[in-house]
Amino acid sequence: MLEFAQFLALVRSTAMILDDIRVVLVNTSHSGNIGSAARAMKTMGLSKLYLVDPACEIDSHASALSAGASDVLGNAVIVEKLEDAIADCALTIGTSARSRTLSWPMVEPRECGEKLVAEAENGPVALVFGRENSGLTNEELQLCNYHVCIPANPEYSSLNLAMAVQTLSYETRMAFLNKQPKQEAQDDTVYPNSKQTELFYDHLEETLYNTGFIIKQHPGIVMTKLRRLFNRARPEEAEMNILRGILTSINKSIPK
Repeated sequence: MLEFAQFLALVRSTAMILDDIRVVLVNTSHSGNIGSAARAMKTMGLSKLYLVDPACEIDSHASALSAGASDVLGNAVIVEKLEDAIADCALTIGTSARSRTLSWPMVEPRECGEKLVAEAENGPVALVFGRENSGLTNEELQLCNYHVCIPANPEYSSLNLAMAVQTLSYETRMAFLNKQPKQEAQDDTVYPNSKQTELFYDHLEETLYNTGFIIKQHPGIVMTKLRRLFNRARPEEAEMNILRGILTSINKSIPK
């Protein structure tokens, strides 16, 4: 088991992975989409936003829709070309639809998150989103190592920009969390021993006789099924004490 200090150190080092994952929006036309994308990023722990030749400014509407992610907006990097946004990235994944004629290595959203997190251990990586109405051009897609497509309902695959950012940011966060050092939780649960369990079954059987639920001459398999039920549930010692208290209460209420 990791010592707590070692555990914290590992958490801090792995947390730096998210700082090397940048979200790149190309030629975004609505400021509200930029704000909503920033909100989607921040909820998943991503903070590096790059804007390529935005067709709008980061205005009050963007700030309002960011819902508290104004720091992501405030630190956004604005560049003229996609090449500038990804120049130092060893891995770039562009969002695309499968229907494109351009043949390129495709990854699913889950694999996309895993690749981004794995590569971010060594340096900056980028997840690129295209224009609201037309996505990325073939030339822009060719700057990416992989393309990712969100497998939405083919009969209604209408995802807006912020939804797409949220979906892929979520997959990225899940991949990140799976790499977190696991500290085994100490289980302090106290379970009844065999003798306590058998006393409970005796108490239960006696109560069922007293209520007339089962008959001594014809017990059937009720107790066998109840044993199986409670063995499957595995009540804790405190829970079993409650159950025995209930049985005692029932027995007291039965006319002698």
